[in-house]
Amino acid sequence: MALRPFRLAALLVFGLLLAGCSGPAVLNAITSHSGYETVRDIRYRPGERGTFDLYVPDGATASTPVVVFVYGGSWDSGSKSLYPFVGQSLASEGFIVAIPDYRVSPEVIFPTFVEDAAAAFAAVDRLAREGGHGVPAGRHDIALMGHSAGAEIAALLAFDERYLSRAGSSARRIAAFVGLAGPYNFLPLTEERYKRIFPPAVRDASQPINFVSGGEPPALLIAGLADTTVNPENTRSMARRIRAVGGSVEEKLYPGLDHIAAVSSLATALPLGEGDLRGTVIRFLRAHTR
Repeated sequence: MALRPFRLAALLVFGLLLAGCSGPAVLNAITSHSGYETVRDIRYRPGERGTFDLYVPDGATASTPVVVFVYGGSWDSGSKSLYPFVGQSLASEGFIVAIPDYRVSPEVIFPTFVEDAAAAFAAVDRLAREGGHGVPAGRHDIALMGHSAGAEIAALLAFDERYLSRAGSSARRIAAFVGLAGPYNFLPLTEERYKRIFPPAVRDASQPINFVSGGEPPALLIAGLADTTVNPENTRSMARRIRAVGGSVEEKLYPGLDHIAAVSSLATALPLGEGDLRGTVIRFLRAHTR
């Protein structure tokens, strides 16, 4: 008797976990490779962490929207190699997806990793206009998404226009912003490693909430009420600030959702986390891009 797809996937996951594989490794191992092309290590700046991976859906056109996804990792870890499941998830819905690496602590401190993300976004913007790597030249709307520390980085690109301006792009090129379990208002710092990453002189500049003016792109802010890594009050306070100045924001808080599930819920291979989250993200992206 043939195994049902879900049972087969569950058995594979169990075997991978026994073999010591991490959660992202499990998701990536069972993620579909059909319906899109992956182009790895496109350079946007010199150095080991100066490239991005691109996921291009079959049939991409000159107006297929683009999503730039910035992963998290407490500003001192992370890799684009962990997130093919995010690339596939969005590419399967017709989005071109770019996932950049960026320098992290202890090699750099704030704001260098934000400047790296700005340079990566600017490179994706040029690629969207000029074409290449399977992306037709055209007028592609670009959305920006981030998880955890990546949501803080992405939010600064969306709300503090100086970063993209200095990188040769513009915050006006961001059609929509999606923040997953993001720290937007996380002062005062209590852990020594974060005090090193964010020296006193630049701490206020590291808080996205300080740059909300009301003219930014529409935002979708998502967090889980079971998140013990980033207090969901970050999402609440950021949403309140955006609304207070007349900006556009949707806020979703999921009971029982933890920090990791805020991103693993995007996976299509397994029903992990909150099933409504992925649909909410896709609906929002479609509503604000062509």
